Amino acid sequence: MHHITAADIHGFEKIYRLNFVNGLPGFKSANLVGTASPDGFPNLAIFSSVIHLGSNPPLLGMVTRPATVPRHTYQNLKDTGCYTLNHVPTAKLAAAHYTSADFPPGISEFGACGFTPDYRDGFPAPYVAESAVSIGLRYLEEHAISNGTVLLVGTVEHVYLPAAGLRDDGTLDLVAMGTAAISGLDGYHAVEPPVRFGYARPGQPPVPE
Repeated sequence: MHHITAADIHGFEKIYRLNFVNGLPGFKSANLVGTASPDGFPNLAIFSSVIHLGSNPPLLGMVTRPATVPRHTYQNLKDTGCYTLNHVPTAKLAAAHYTSADFPPGISEFGACGFTPDYRDGFPAPYVAESAVSIGLRYLEEHAISNGTVLLVGTVEHVYLPAAGLRDDGTLDLVAMGTAAISGLDGYHAVEPPVRFGYARPGQPPVPE
């Protein structure tokens, strides 16, 4: 068993350390975050830090990097109070990764990366037309983290997905909808159908459904 300590991690070369630590959580969700500036200019960026925070009310969290340089996603959602999360489709992996490039002001990642902004039901932030699952959120609060990153909390107001992607028990068929996953900083994965288990109870070893 290879043992790596905190001191070892601290001593890693920068890029090696970034790759290593980003891979520690395992597979993560892949989302394109859509925002618009107050004057309506659209922005799109890929995030792998979205987490479930609660179901009643429905809350999702997202960690943003330190605002030591302009962060258009963060600024837009703070200015307008709205943003969208859009699952990355396996058919558009290269385009989704391309949104992480540092495009100059005045260039929208939607157009530069081959995605279509889709405005629905009067919501001011753009959805991604190519995504099977799209979520409209309203900014609720943020929590500063000691390293300068910020945990943003949003309330789910709208969800769009194909009817066939919603199972009878409320779970989502992410495989059928072509949702990708991320590992580390730049690894994208198609996923296999899950092995599912019922509610776990003491004395009743789980059996695949």
